[in-house]
Amino acid sequence: MSRIRARCVLSLAALFAAGATRAGEVSFQNDVMPVLTAHCVVCHMDGAEQGHLSLFPEAYGHLVGVASTESKLKRVEAGKPDQSYLYRKLMGTHLDAGGSGLRMPVQQDPLDAAFLDLLKQWIEQGAKQN
Repeated sequence: MSRIRARCVLSLAALFAAGATRAGEVSFQNDVMPVLTAHCVVCHMDGAEQGHLSLFPEAYGHLVGVASTESKLKRVEAGKPDQSYLYRKLMGTHLDAGGSGLRMPVQQDPLDAAFLDLLKQWIEQGAKQN
């Protein structure tokens, strides 16, 4: 299977998992992390991470409540998606928040709007480690 096709299969699987979320609570492990794994981990692995952000082997502790190295915002500010640099970086609005660099993921299409809505919900719900 080609690398592009494999990436598409992973993306579809992650989006399917995200769409299967219970009507209420968004799960970090089941809804958010599969998409981050499919699109972000390749550049954000421990020891070779871009932007000093490692998402593997453990992502949650490097995201929630942690100061961004590119802006005054935290990477994820529980309850506040517009004050969360990760969300803004994926939306492409990070420069408006004093950030730098390109929209993520680099050299890929923007993440699906349905996932970005799900990420926003997760942050609004308190960015729980669930």
